Amino acid sequence: MRLKAVRLRNFRGYREDFTLPVSDLTALIGRNDIGKSSIFDALRIFFDDAKFEDADICVHSGDGDIRIGCIFSDLPSAVVLDSSATTSLADEYLLNADGDLEIHHLYEAHAGKAKDKGLYAVAVHPSVGTESLLLQKNSELKKTASAAGVSLDSVDLRSNPQIRAAIWSSATPFELVSTAIPLNKEDAKAIWERLAPQLPTFVLFRSDRTNTDEEVEVHDPMKVAIKAALNEVQAELDQIKKRVTERAIEVAHRTLEQLREMDAPLASELTPVFKAEPKWDGLFKLSLTADDQIPLNRRGSGVRRLVLFAFFRAEAERRREQDGRLNIIYAIEEPEASQHPDNQRLLISALSELSQADGCQVLLTTHVPGLAGLIPIESIRHIRRTDDGAPFLEAAGDSALAQIADELGVLPDRRVKVLVCVEGVNDIHFLRHFARILRQEDVSLPDMTGDPRIAVIPVGGSSLRDWVNAHYLKGLDLPEVHIYDSDLTAKYAVDCAQIRARGDGSNAFLTTKREMENYLHPDAILEAIAIPLEVTDDMDVPVAVARIRHEAVDGAGSWNTLTDKKKKEKESTAKRMLNGAACQQMSASRISERGGREEVESWLRAIGSHLSGVGVHADSTPS
Repeated sequence: MRLKAVRLRNFRGYREDFTLPVSDLTALIGRNDIGKSSIFDALRIFFDDAKFEDADICVHSGDGDIRIGCIFSDLPSAVVLDSSATTSLADEYLLNADGDLEIHHLYEAHAGKAKDKGLYAVAVHPSVGTESLLLQKNSELKKTASAAGVSLDSVDLRSNPQIRAAIWSSATPFELVSTAIPLNKEDAKAIWERLAPQLPTFVLFRSDRTNTDEEVEVHDPMKVAIKAALNEVQAELDQIKKRVTERAIEVAHRTLEQLREMDAPLASELTPVFKAEPKWDGLFKLSLTADDQIPLNRRGSGVRRLVLFAFFRAEAERRREQDGRLNIIYAIEEPEASQHPDNQRLLISALSELSQADGCQVLLTTHVPGLAGLIPIESIRHIRRTDDGAPFLEAAGDSALAQIADELGVLPDRRVKVLVCVEGVNDIHFLRHFARILRQEDVSLPDMTGDPRIAVIPVGGSSLRDWVNAHYLKGLDLPEVHIYDSDLTAKYAVDCAQIRARGDGSNAFLTTKREMENYLHPDAILEAIAIPLEVTDDMDVPVAVARIRHEAVDGAGSWNTLTDKKKKEKESTAKRMLNGAACQQMSASRISERGGREEVESWLRAIGSHLSGVGVHADSTPS
């Protein structure tokens, strides 16, 4: 299950209905005290059952309902209630109008005090009768069917889903209306109990230090490591719990049998009941402790942030190599805190990579221009205030991006002399890696990583900084160099011809091979990701790698059984690995062996031709 959106009402500063769309990487941007942290606290209450305080009630709401809602996609296809009853969320009409699962935790405010009203599923539901059939017992369902004249001859009378289906079928056509269904009774409760363990794991990292035991998990990645390890062995833990429960109940019953011989009335009053579920995470304590025995949560904020950064990189690597785990949401407040700008850039790269791993979502907050400028535009959520002070989410668009750039102080780099346009972020990684390698032998080639006179802009998806540069610098009539994959179709041939015809020194190239990944040497791919592959000029390398990883490495069955969406996700992961780890294993000789050295150098020389003192600047040295 994947978090798709968050909905708030009457929670802290969010008096009116507020909906936050959530993607794989979501960055909340806005001024201080705009309500970014409140969203994270709401998610803690929802996922971790953190206590809802009276102070969480919006001061302007008066009496009424308070809502913390989460909307989920990527839902299980079936829900098993028991051996005789299997159903689905769609069959039970538990999905909203968009086909997603929408769960609201409701509270009631009265005289400044909050009362927990429980969980509700907001769904388009049949308006048959006065109460949802999901809230009726088996005997009540049979009475409802009988009163409605519904035949149950072909229905398994033990199966509530089958009885409900028969009643709803007899009532068609019926009206579907938006309904809040309480999840605390009968099959509605049973369905939620089966779904709750499949919710994403939510972990929160805060920039400020907390010293209370109950909030250790908000900043200690080792707590998350234990939680993740326990999730992966949950099936074995369930078996242990079952065996312990059965053995303990057996002992309790034998005890009662002995007691019955001495005092039968007393024995009849006693029943063996487990008062609480085992808390496995409380059994394991893990800490990163220095020689002076100072634990991580007592170290300086800069040190803790560096460890956190390393944790995110390790998690990205681990989750890339594994499959089939539950989703996890990493929420990070102000990741830039106490970090050098170089580490901030590395951290955003690590978080972006982590968000692209299967089953991962990353939410972060920031109001620092340098960090905000590195975040992909599609991931930005800009929160502002209306004239009356209420927070609202500004719709995406050029005007919104201009407002963010102005509000945060993200400025175009006026040192830029040439704009380099590529299709996507992976192409940027490829170009920079290859330029670094070739520059080690020829210093006249431009420094694609460190030269501020070169702005590389992915035209198929960019960051706020890319947008700022493209938006403002294009008005300066800077020369452009475009490099696009040919995909063996030359689909950009006309565009390239028009760019070359501008007469301002701009140039454009189509790759002679299918795409950037075809310039990689098979030895580099093998060393980086352990995939043996014979690379040709016209094959689809990312698809080939994704297929091999799925069928051979992941051991997940045939590639052809995957949905198109899942194939695209795995292809995207393969692209990132090829343009990252595999590119790092390339060398000048390997580039030559693949037959691409002269071509790549021609791109770089076209870029360098627009720089005075070609490829050399004061603060750049060959790497």
